[in-house]
Amino acid sequence: MKLKVSKQIFDRYPQVEIGIVTVKNACNFNKGEEIQNLLRKAEEKIRERISEEKVLEVPEVIKLREIYQSFGAKPRDYRSSIEALIRRVAKGNNLPRINPLVDLYNYISLEYILTAGGEDTNRVKGDLILDFANGGETFIPLGSNENSSPWGGEVVYKDDEGVICRCWNWREGDRTKLTEKTENAVLVLEDFNENSEKLLSALKELKSLIEKYCEADCEIKVINKENPEGEI
Repeated sequence: MKLKVSKQIFDRYPQVEIGIVTVKNACNFNKGEEIQNLLRKAEEKIRERISEEKVLEVPEVIKLREIYQSFGAKPRDYRSSIEALIRRVAKGNNLPRINPLVDLYNYISLEYILTAGGEDTNRVKGDLILDFANGGETFIPLGSNENSSPWGGEVVYKDDEGVICRCWNWREGDRTKLTEKTENAVLVLEDFNENSEKLLSALKELKSLIEKYCEADCEIKVINKENPEGEI
């Protein structure tokens, strides 16, 4: 199985780099408070740096809003995952405990101001592909059982069965979500501001944390215009 980025995506967004952590044989059930303590510290750092009124001044948020608009998504209706996280935290709300893999990528997302997500690779059908949607593909949002198809030209992650994340990183699908039963997964960090050093640091820390708290075997890779696919 591979994660592939289409040539059309890199033709339009050549600066994008996507870091992946492949996770094998994870113990992804909740245990202890250490991961929650990491999240609380990251949340406090965000609140110290970014007020609710200043969210739209964050460079990463600005860049993602520009990208969303370029493929037809109104930013006020389709907020990137990192904008949604920062807004929630800046308002004074803590992120809920979900499971270790999700909690750890949320921590890394806040700590490094990067978009992050993850999929259970046992539930992915064929390769995982980042591409422009044809329009009309099947997409069942997280926590729903109703179809919500993308429009033509929307940036999506998809596999052989349908779309698994809409508007690049706006909304995860239900079929491949990470649960406490997840053993094998791919976690994705995305950088849109050509900061390879930050992305690599984030990947290394996420790998280390997963190995520590989930007792998993992990590998990291970076996908970019020169290397548009990687084994997961």
